[in-house]
Amino acid sequence: MNKPLRRISLFCGLLVLALLIRTNWLQYVQAEELSTRKENRRVQIAQYATERGNIIVNGEPITGSTVTDGSDYKYKRTYMDGPLWAPVTGYASQAFGSTQLESLEDGILTGNDDRLFFDRTIGMFTGEKKQGGNVVTTLNPAAQKAAFEKLANNKGAVAAIDPRTGAVLALVSTPSYDPSRFAGNSKTDEKAWVELKDSEDKNLVNRALRETYPPGSTFKVVTAAAALEHGVVKEINDPTDTPEPYFLPGTKTQLPNSHAGCDKASLNEALRISCNSVFANMGDKVTRDKMVETAEKFGFNNDKIDIPVRAFASVYDKKMGKDGNAQSAIGQFNTAATPLQMAMVTAAIANDGKLMKPYMVDQLTAPNLDVIEKHSPQEMSRPLSAANAQKVQEMMVNVVDSGTGGKAKINNVKVGGKTGTAQHGEGNKKRPYAWFISYAENPDGSSPVAVAVVIEDSEGTARDDISGGGLAAPVAKAVMEAVLKSQR
Repeated sequence: MNKPLRRISLFCGLLVLALLIRTNWLQYVQAEELSTRKENRRVQIAQYATERGNIIVNGEPITGSTVTDGSDYKYKRTYMDGPLWAPVTGYASQAFGSTQLESLEDGILTGNDDRLFFDRTIGMFTGEKKQGGNVVTTLNPAAQKAAFEKLANNKGAVAAIDPRTGAVLALVSTPSYDPSRFAGNSKTDEKAWVELKDSEDKNLVNRALRETYPPGSTFKVVTAAAALEHGVVKEINDPTDTPEPYFLPGTKTQLPNSHAGCDKASLNEALRISCNSVFANMGDKVTRDKMVETAEKFGFNNDKIDIPVRAFASVYDKKMGKDGNAQSAIGQFNTAATPLQMAMVTAAIANDGKLMKPYMVDQLTAPNLDVIEKHSPQEMSRPLSAANAQKVQEMMVNVVDSGTGGKAKINNVKVGGKTGTAQHGEGNKKRPYAWFISYAENPDGSSPVAVAVVIEDSEGTARDDISGGGLAAPVAKAVMEAVLKSQR
């Protein structure tokens, strides 16, 4: 071969090599990046080319799929009782993406998860069309409906947990939305999306997981646990050394109480009538660092609580001074909690000090209903001993039987609870949040449900009438009753 031909051959060989390198680079190195680019519609078209699998509650689907016309997306998502279940499902929209279970379990629901490879392969030979798998939740439909209906037109949220396992039984946020309204990509869907996205009511926000509030006096059960665990209090009926009036440590600021009888009140009596002074004093004596230690065992300051939807981190300040710690011990100052977090606190106390990791997905199944993955309950921590947990239980039962939580009473059922009315805003001028946490006991002493309710704003309720015992306790009662009835 002469020299010019060799050069041409070498040049052509280099071109072929460059082409092979480029092709492999695109197919293997950049494949994921290219497939997930928002400009690449092929992936999304494929995502909606088949019916999605379903999200299941108590054996029944709460989602579906329907054929769409005039679009290159063949199917769009539908929802049964969309506003009821939106805090659980999230949404899957052809135009606006997906959230929550619809997003986190998208691989299973679309059938693209590697664990469904065998089903897809069999389908290639049998001619069966591709199908998505199912997400089976832990939700109790009666509890969910009770929470949703009782919250009614109020802004608020409910989280309910089975203390024995950590299974989430109810997760409600109001005002809610219907994911079906913007599941497609038409002008109508776009209008519905814009209305919701720009709404002052923040309908798209899952308040049970993604909003934090000052927990107010419901946090006093954490302070009580810390006082018992760290030996500040030995017996819950012994008088404390709390003076009346009580001044925040290092200040001349008096901390007021809303009830008489707080002077040297015992821990039990102080929780019953919700004495600010006693629990601020207890928080100061426990010390900030040990209060942080106990709060974190309950789940505070943890930004990785996934159920599998990730909850915002609840906060107990690690750097505040003594006066801030005293205020934080009554659920004010910088203390902030999600409803899920306060349900976890209640569940740990009801479960004799053992906090189970909360979870909302019981199992994932293939289209033929074979189980792909099954959740096993896991212990998360031990915030307090069984003996001390039972002392806090006694105090919480006292709150319901003869204290501020009377509206949570259930006939022939032992119920423990704690009210909270949390001040917030500059100078505490905004309308307070109404809180209630509670649990109900079975005859054998175990608890099937722990509930946290927050009402952010109650339509038509005067400021002076806002209270956890008045507004939130009846919601918690309805949820507990629904769970108790469903297990009979």
